[in-house]
Amino acid sequence: MTILVTGATGTVGRQVVAELVRRGERVRALTRDPAKADFPAGVETVRADLTDPETLVPALEAVTGLHLITFGGEYFAPLTTGPEIVALASKAGVQRITVLNGGGPSDLQDAVEAGDVDWTLVMPVEFMSNTLEWAEGVRTEDSVSEPFVDRLSAMVHEADIGAVAAVALTEAGHAGRTYALTGPETLTVRDKVRILAAARGKDIGLTELSAAQAAERWRRAGMDQETIDFLLDVYGNTPEVGRTVVDTVERVTGRPARTFAEWAQEHADVFRARD
Repeated sequence: MTILVTGATGTVGRQVVAELVRRGERVRALTRDPAKADFPAGVETVRADLTDPETLVPALEAVTGLHLITFGGEYFAPLTTGPEIVALASKAGVQRITVLNGGGPSDLQDAVEAGDVDWTLVMPVEFMSNTLEWAEGVRTEDSVSEPFVDRLSAMVHEADIGAVAAVALTEAGHAGRTYALTGPETLTVRDKVRILAAARGKDIGLTELSAAQAAERWRRAGMDQETIDFLLDVYGNTPEVGRTVVDTVERVTGRPARTFAEWAQEHADVFRARD
């Protein structure tokens, strides 16, 4: 059995690959630039582009499981090629598909749900890895500047997302399921800074930005107004699903979801000053 992982160089895709390898599966990793890929030994790397479905034909040969993302291309635009991708997967004999939900409805997700291949939707809340955005400021200034520092998040470890996808791709009983994924606790920005400081062994200051200050910072970083408005809304009015702990990771994988303290220990060096 060969499993094809698209978005394989992404934050979650790499975790899906790693978990499948750990489980002893044969893995084929799809990327638009194999030269930049760095996968575990034994992983087959193939070049293809989800925005050009015909490039998937050789990649799908002998594939029985397929992990999909909902965006593609150089600028990560929502995919409009869902029906073609699903048709090719069905023709190739794919038996199971997982879809990483990108934060809302998508044409690809609709096409998968309407197709004739068993599917599972993986719907994580905020990734713990988003905290890496703080790394430079913490390394150089021992500080974090964020808006809405008391907002709650049930953030999930990216390895747990990969683990759930791997189970759904390799075991029966997950067809037609939508799996909301969270970590084991809700945390504020203050909590995350405190935990991260403990992991790296040095205090981190926290400055709360106003909504206007945050918008200006994001604007200078090149974000468009639609994205800025979305971030202000989701941070200022975090939906219940984003701040409510569920036990999906444990139910699907058989072990508790990883904590942010574990994630912080794993990545502590990234937040330490460099010599």
